[in-house]
Amino acid sequence: MNTIKEKQTEDSGYAQEVSVVISGCEKADARMVFDVLRAAFTTDRASVDVPQDVAGRRPTVWVVTVDVTEARVVSGPVALGAPVSVDVQGGYWAVERLRQSLAHAFDVTVVGTVSGDQEEEVRLRLASR
Repeated sequence: MNTIKEKQTEDSGYAQEVSVVISGCEKADARMVFDVLRAAFTTDRASVDVPQDVAGRRPTVWVVTVDVTEARVVSGPVALGAPVSVDVQGGYWAVERLRQSLAHAFDVTVVGTVSGDQEEEVRLRLASR
């Protein structure tokens, strides 16, 4: 995954952007995850920017950058067609805030982590609750 720029604020001192990569799922499930992220945080994807299928046999990957500075509460569970693997990368505080927000909508399981000095990469498995 690409390293994201660390964004510091005078108030918190924490990195507030998280890179989210979704792959290996149907575009409808990717859209559900994007919709939840957009409802909870500010993202770099507009609501009309929906996941599309790509022709060919190569795997499709959808990416969004999420600013977790101001979190909004996600209302209730969201149904997925199948479990979705999501790779998130950012500062420890930001990744945890994103994970907690996703837990309002999905059953979230941490599948693996890679820790660095200032940030971490976490693979999450999202399933319907």
